[in-house]
Amino acid sequence: MTTDPFVTHRNLLFTVAYELLGSAADAEDVLQESWLRWASADRAEVRDARAYLVRIVTRQSLNHLRTLSRRREDYVGEWLPEPVLTSPDVAADVELAESLSMATLTVLETLGPAERAVFVLREVFDVPYDEIADAVGKSPAAVRQIAHRAKEHVAARRPRVHVAPSEQEQVLERFITAFNTGELQGLMDVLAPDVVAIADGGGKVRGAARRPIVGAGKLVAYLRGGLEKWGVRPVARLAWVNGAPGVRVELDGEVAAVLSVTVEDGRVTRVYSVANPDKLARIDAEAPLER
Repeated sequence: MTTDPFVTHRNLLFTVAYELLGSAADAEDVLQESWLRWASADRAEVRDARAYLVRIVTRQSLNHLRTLSRRREDYVGEWLPEPVLTSPDVAADVELAESLSMATLTVLETLGPAERAVFVLREVFDVPYDEIADAVGKSPAAVRQIAHRAKEHVAARRPRVHVAPSEQEQVLERFITAFNTGELQGLMDVLAPDVVAIADGGGKVRGAARRPIVGAGKLVAYLRGGLEKWGVRPVARLAWVNGAPGVRVELDGEVAAVLSVTVEDGRVTRVYSVANPDKLARIDAEAPLER
C-alpha cells in the first residue's frame, strides 16, 4: 500500500507552516485546510507532490498571516511566538535550529507576509526560486529581489553569535539552580548586565511584564517580586524548546511559563518568556519538525 504524499511530508509541511506563522495551533489549522485542498486535487496534474504541497501550505499560511496581523494589533502586551517542545536531535541540524529559535522567529515577525514566506522557503528549506514564485504569486525575478532584501533584514537583526547547545545548557543549569534556590547573586552572575527580557502573558497572566525589562538588576528585582507574590515557589527545569536548551517553569506541577534564551560569553543576554496559557497548551507534546 502506497503512503499518501501528504502523510509522507506532513512533518515538513507542519514545519513550513510553523516557521511562517510562529504558532503551532495555527500551523495545525493550516494543515487541515491544506489537506482538504490536497484531497480534492487532480493527482494526475501533480508532477511533484512535495512541491505542490509546500505551495498549498504556503498559500494557506499567507492567508492566515493577514488575519493574524489584525489579531495581533489588539494583543495585550508583547507578542511572542508559541514555543514548541523539540528533541535534542533538532539541534543537530544547525540551520533548522537557528531558524526555529525565538530570536529568529521574533525577527521574522518584522517582515511582511510575502517577505517572510520567501525568506523561510529559500533560506530554511532551499526551495527553488521558480517554486517560491508559484507559491507567493510573484515572478522569479521579484522573488530573488525579495529574498535578498529579507536575508539582509534578518541578518542585521538576529544574534550573530552562535553558541553550542552544550554551552547554552551549562549556562541554563546555573540559571535554574539560582532560580530554584532563590540565590539572587547567582542570578545576577548568570545574566549579562544589559540583558533584555521580553514576556508574553497575553493579558491573561497577572504580573507578566507588558514591556521589555532591560538590565540584570531590574530583571532580578522583577523575578524576586514575582516569587514573593506567587506564594508557592515555582520550579524551573531544563527543557528543549525550539531547537535549543530552554527552561520550563512549573507551579504546583503545571507549566506556568516557558523560557527561551540567547547566550553570549557565558551569560544570558536575552530572555523570551511565554506565559500566555493559550500558547502553552501543546508544550508537553513534541513538535513534528522536519525539513
